[in-house]
Amino acid sequence: MESNGEHAVALSAPVWFPSADYVTGSQLARLAAAMGIAADPAHPEAAYAELYRRSITDSDTFWRKTLDLLGIEWFAPFTAVVDTSAGVQWPRWFPGGRLNLTHNALHRHARGADAAEPAIIWEGEDGATATLSYAELAREVGRAANALRKLGVGIGDRVGLFLPMIPETAIATLAIAQIGAIFIPIFSGYGAEAAAVRLSDAGAKVLITADGFWRRGHPVALADFARHAAELAGCVRHIVAVRRMDRSAPVAGALHWDEIVAAEATDAPVESMASMDPFMIIYTSGTTGRAKGTVHYHAGFPLKGAQDMAHLFDVRAGERVFWFSDMGWMMGPWLIIGALTLGATAFLYEGAPDFPAPDRLWSMIARHRITHLGISPTLVRALIPSGAAHADRHDLSSLRILGSTGEVWNPEAWTWLFDQVGHRRRPIINYSGGTEIAGGLLGCVTMRPISPCGFNTAVPGIHVAALDDEGREVVNVVGELAALNVWPGMTNGFWNDPDRYLETYWSRFTDTWVHGDWALTDAAGNWMLLGRSDDTLKIAGKRLGPAEVESAATAITALKEAAAIGVPHPTKGEVPVVFAVLKPGAQATAQLAGRVADKVAEVLGKPLRPQAVYFVPDLPRTRNGKIMRRVLRAIHLGKPPGDLAALENPAALEHIPRLP
Repeated sequence: MESNGEHAVALSAPVWFPSADYVTGSQLARLAAAMGIAADPAHPEAAYAELYRRSITDSDTFWRKTLDLLGIEWFAPFTAVVDTSAGVQWPRWFPGGRLNLTHNALHRHARGADAAEPAIIWEGEDGATATLSYAELAREVGRAANALRKLGVGIGDRVGLFLPMIPETAIATLAIAQIGAIFIPIFSGYGAEAAAVRLSDAGAKVLITADGFWRRGHPVALADFARHAAELAGCVRHIVAVRRMDRSAPVAGALHWDEIVAAEATDAPVESMASMDPFMIIYTSGTTGRAKGTVHYHAGFPLKGAQDMAHLFDVRAGERVFWFSDMGWMMGPWLIIGALTLGATAFLYEGAPDFPAPDRLWSMIARHRITHLGISPTLVRALIPSGAAHADRHDLSSLRILGSTGEVWNPEAWTWLFDQVGHRRRPIINYSGGTEIAGGLLGCVTMRPISPCGFNTAVPGIHVAALDDEGREVVNVVGELAALNVWPGMTNGFWNDPDRYLETYWSRFTDTWVHGDWALTDAAGNWMLLGRSDDTLKIAGKRLGPAEVESAATAITALKEAAAIGVPHPTKGEVPVVFAVLKPGAQATAQLAGRVADKVAEVLGKPLRPQAVYFVPDLPRTRNGKIMRRVLRAIHLGKPPGDLAALENPAALEHIPRLP
């Protein structure tokens, strides 16, 4: 379909449909009942449509009922849900309210009937395991909170977390929030310079790290990077190191976590924080310049994370959630804080998903009875060549929900996960938003049918739209993904850079958050994402999302995955170029390149045929699976690549062909 000069695509028909098992007793069914909406378990779509409508038209009731059902406890009640008197760009959520995220995520459970239930289950790549009940975790958090106070950390002070996914990561996260300080999670794969930029920008006075961790059987000497980062940052007064690799070996230049924490009492006061007091600064990389420090507050990210887990993923008390991530990406804090707030168990894993054998991921699900698995499309594509037999040999009967985030799906990978792991019974909850959102703008719910690669709803409470160039809502036509209202969890600006925040999200249309993704929606509220709008190809006056080219290219079965960019052309403005990774056994030939280009032309039209198809061993990507197309384009065109701090696999850059 063509409309308004834009390229449009069709949404796929649903392949998963709600059943009573996924509706009866669900978090959304409970919310619908609390809002006086009758739900028929056999036909829940109408009830959900009414619930979503009211979440926008009566947001006050929606948020009050949601927080009541989440069990959020306040030290002082709020006087209103939101105050936008300073402008919608700067909403004040739950003014007058006082709370602490650690109380809601931990202590209210540790002092109740759930005290003996597992809060954290951890497995290391080397096979080490640990389990902490809510009561045990509360005691460890109390010790850590007291130790941090003795180091001079207090309300508003910043603490860097340069840690892998180990139990101490969860303990430190909750302890810092408990005393009113602010933590800065840093990706454990960063080098010293990238870590230093974040520590310096935030002014961190303490850095918590580890002596090392395992990655594909090899030790990573994290403490060495941490020391160098602290030196470069110039603001860090103390380094505290967890001795993950060797409990008896000293870590040069650092205090030892086990020594300073073990000596402390288990009881520690919980600071009463105002609703908008920050607890976390988490950085998201820009295409150029320094990273952006998104600011999250006690009545924001924790509530949004728990809401999304409840409403989209239907996480219930006692269930076990495993999201394959790192603490430096949003999904790390989201996993820990969200799961615990709901009285569930957060499962943490330190290493590679396919080491020492291709079935490592599936064996952990079976061994720890995981109910919710979050996995990126990139990781699925990496698992496909090993075959479904590795999943089949393990008992995955505990698994109830599959989740994904981080990038746009290609149909082959989505279908493989749905068929081979989900057995066409388990829903895939596709989830997209970002660090600055504190979760999702788009997702799926188990009260509506789900289509391959798509989203069956905007997240309840957020009025999401696709907008044309004039800022008008469009349906069945590709537009800019935007939010037309505000929500708890949206970043409270960028740390020390409010103007950049306003320019990034609020400068395109009046009082409208423009997110930077191309999106397509239909009249029923189903959605499809088509890639970043700043990755957009502009060909002969038409805008084209890279995901459209990539999906067409990967219809050629020899391709494992592909990335599309636009390169300058004297008459068309830009033309597509495709970089493709082959499946094992496939041969890179000129004939195959021609087949790929012909397939794109067949699907999208001859004017959109790629100018070139290059075969590469890997694509540059972040740790959470996002392909860095702007880096791909810059290297190909011989331009500076900009910020590479988030790049997981720098070796991939060596194989990108350069234009002469």
